[in-house]
This record gives sequence, structure tokens and C-alpha cells, in this order.
Amino acid sequence: MQTKQTLIIYGGWDGHAPEQNAQIFKTALEAHGHAVTLADSFAPLDDAEALSNYDLIIPTWTMGEPSDEQIANLVTAIRGGVGLAGSHGGMGDAFRGKLDYEWMVGGHFVGHPHVGDYEVRVTEAGQRDPIMQDAPTSFLYNSEQYYMMMDPAVEVLAETTYLYEDSNCIMPVVWKRNWGKGHVFYSALGHHMQEFTDNPHVLDLTIKGLLWATRA
Repeated sequence: MQTKQTLIIYGGWDGHAPEQNAQIFKTALEAHGHAVTLADSFAPLDDAEALSNYDLIIPTWTMGEPSDEQIANLVTAIRGGVGLAGSHGGMGDAFRGKLDYEWMVGGHFVGHPHVGDYEVRVTEAGQRDPIMQDAPTSFLYNSEQYYMMMDPAVEVLAETTYLYEDSNCIMPVVWKRNWGKGHVFYSALGHHMQEFTDNPHVLDLTIKGLLWATRA
């Protein structure tokens, strides 16, 4: 079987420990036979042809300002069949204002007015999905509860109820989608890397999501 090639681009706001997060994903994916390239700059996004040869790209870069051309190269690579996957602010709060990127991801961070305990529930679709097969059907989680601007076309695998300013809504937490020929996976969980240690099922579902997104 041909080795899967993965690119992890990490950087941005230090509060999300981008390098540590990248190393966690690198170690997990190498255990599944991936060859992982780490990059702490946007330079790999300059080469559209090279990007198209990866099987999976993981952004771990909160905020950040890649050029329009670099974003166009990334979007083209995913449309062509490269997978895109990531978690929390490293993917869901990356590249603010780059609308083609945000549309591709399927949602984008706008705030976390609640920080503390909240319930995550696996949806009916999630209960049928291998990504979530070993996760509890509901679990308490203590972290930043992300409020996202969402594309209703994504397939939601887990959700939460967000109570804010005396109203509540159902907010997606984990989802997947197709973008052209590419698979896209995102989880809003994982602000502190300790959360993966304290909640091993969250790390497990995240890694399963990365593997699902990888080009078949």
C-alpha cells in the first residue's frame, strides 16, 4: 500500500499550542502509516502542484494571513481530492476573512462567551458514523464552547446546546463534508492539549476524522 503523505501547517496564536498540537497529530498519523511533513510557515501553499500530491492537509494555525493566491492553491488542492482536517481554533479560527477557506471548512469561529462545562451529544448521523463509533453518545466537556457561523450543508456528527443572552440554539461541534473530490473534517474540541489526555475519546474521534478525510 502506498504511504499516505500528510502536510501539517502550524503557527499563529500561541495560546492554542500549535507546535504541540501538530506533534500530537504527527505521532498519531505516523502510527497509521502516514509520512508527515511539518511546516511552520505558509511557504508550502505557494506550490499548487506540490499541494495536489498530498493526501491530507491539516491547518493548525489560529488566525494568520496567507495570501489570496495561497488560499486559492489550498482550495484547489482540496477540490482535486486532497483531504482537509483539523480541530478547534487551528482550523476553525484560521485565516479570518478568507471566505473561500471558511466556506470550504463549513463553519467559522465567532466567539466563546461560555467557557466551562457543557454537554456534547452525538447526533443520529454521528451514531451511524465510524468516526464517532467509540465516543459516548453524550459527554460533559470543560473548555471554550465555540459559537460558530455555520454552513447548513455540512453533516453534523456531534452538537451542543448553546445558551447565550437568554436564548439557546443547537450548535454543531463535530462535522464532515465533501468539497469537490476532497473530504473535510472538523472538530471544535481541543483548546488545551491536556483535553486530549483527559478525554481520550475526543482524541480518538479526532484522529478517526483525520483518517477519514485522507484521500482514499
